[in-house]
Amino acid sequence: MSAFKLPVSRWLLAILAVLALAAGIDNLQRPLANPDEGRYSEISREIVATGDWTTPRLDGIKYFEKPPLQYWATAASFEVFGTNEAAARLYVWLAGLATLLIVGFTGARILGLDAGLASVLALVASPYFMALGGIVTLDMGLTLWTTATFAALLLAEHSADRPKEQRAWMLASWAAMALAVLSKGLVGIVFAGAAVFFAMALRRNLSILGRMHWGWGLAIFLVIAAPWFILVSRANPEFARFFFIHEHFERFLTHEHRRVQPWWSFIPIVLVGFLPWMVALFPAVVTSWRAESGARFQPLRLALLWSAFIFLFFSASGSKLPAYVLPLFPALALALGHYLATAPPRRLALWLAVVAPVGIAIAVAAMGLPDSAHDAWTRALNEKAQPWAFAAAAILMVSCLSFAWMLFKGHRWAGLVGVACATVMIVACLENGYEELSPRQSGKDAARTMAPLATAGTRLYSVSHYDQSLPFYLGRTLTLVNYVDEFETGQKAEPGCCIAKLDDFPAEWLRPGEALAIMQPGSYEKLKALGLPMQVLHDDPRRVLVRKP
Repeated sequence: MSAFKLPVSRWLLAILAVLALAAGIDNLQRPLANPDEGRYSEISREIVATGDWTTPRLDGIKYFEKPPLQYWATAASFEVFGTNEAAARLYVWLAGLATLLIVGFTGARILGLDAGLASVLALVASPYFMALGGIVTLDMGLTLWTTATFAALLLAEHSADRPKEQRAWMLASWAAMALAVLSKGLVGIVFAGAAVFFAMALRRNLSILGRMHWGWGLAIFLVIAAPWFILVSRANPEFARFFFIHEHFERFLTHEHRRVQPWWSFIPIVLVGFLPWMVALFPAVVTSWRAESGARFQPLRLALLWSAFIFLFFSASGSKLPAYVLPLFPALALALGHYLATAPPRRLALWLAVVAPVGIAIAVAAMGLPDSAHDAWTRALNEKAQPWAFAAAAILMVSCLSFAWMLFKGHRWAGLVGVACATVMIVACLENGYEELSPRQSGKDAARTMAPLATAGTRLYSVSHYDQSLPFYLGRTLTLVNYVDEFETGQKAEPGCCIAKLDDFPAEWLRPGEALAIMQPGSYEKLKALGLPMQVLHDDPRRVLVRKP
């Protein structure tokens, strides 16, 4: 622990904190990307616009796929800071920051100060975790509350001989589990149940069940989680079947959502997610498991088993998205942090140096970025993003080699903090590169063209297509034409909210009054062939904006 207390380490940590906060704040302000950022930001905007905090709506249509905690938090952010990109990302960013603090606090209390600090540095050095801390998805919020559930359970077990402290931590775990359920559904209970099961398996007894404080715990859980489910079910009879059966069991067991990936698809995500410690991850798992052999309390083994369960749970699902496995990263970071704090620095130097060639691979991939485009417009955007990819590759390669040398010389903490700083810079480069692609990935530019013409009486249509971020930037909903996808349940509940068939659109378009529409080029050509009068305001390979002459 003495190395941690050296002044140079405190300065390095201060630099890391300032760098991470600055990069994070800058990242909050880039245009919202489709689909997730536009979707979840728009739901929150509509909460503020309608004043309805019970029934979530997307483009004015009932939307029951997820619970409302993040919608509420973002809507509150809009009320305070206005409807903008930074306010839309604030909750996600704070959730990531809180997760880092929980990991550090838990590691320090249970594993020691050095291991707690190294666990935070391991998580900051994860480009996957850091990048998702600036993207509006529900996964970082779920990660916060599942990590809080698990960490509070660990702290409760660690305090088993101190009844008042144990009770406080266990009740905190119940509360966090309720917030996890309000973040993304029943998976919050599943993950908590898995942690309890593995705790029993490691101890080979059921004693933890007697320390769960079931009465107060269930009361706290229900007080937090139940009210919204009761209110939304009373207001929307179709909710319960869709949310509990379709969104949980059918989504998990079938390929209905067309998110089919091979069973091994999360393996490279986890490995690359911990870049530049991806190679060190293997000895870290083995060392952490062996370190607790025969111990009564085995927090590292529990963290490893819990991480493995999350990985296998989502690998078995019929619906897979890359961000699903984010909740395993904080627990796995505890094991990695323990290893980084205890392994010989020269061994860490070897694992870090081995990763340096990945920078070359990134640079090679970046060289082909312009040629991967299918049209001149996209090629021009890719060319603007290319330098940022080169910069990220260079930072990775140089940092791996330079900080490996520092570790080889025995400077553990300077090397670990330096790697974390480099990762923050790599993520910032990649985010800046992605921002160059925003004309393709975001509806902001389209909204800028439409907004001056979209008066209060102007009808707005989205034809055979839905740009998730466009309503957010317009501050208005659009009438969907010949588009179902995730709106199926809402459209069945409120049939008059859309135009079901493309054949019905011409008559609607020709009604008296001003009208604007957005569609893909193929749909435009079909309607143009029918002789429908349309003045093109903007066209690119992804979208065409038209107005009624």
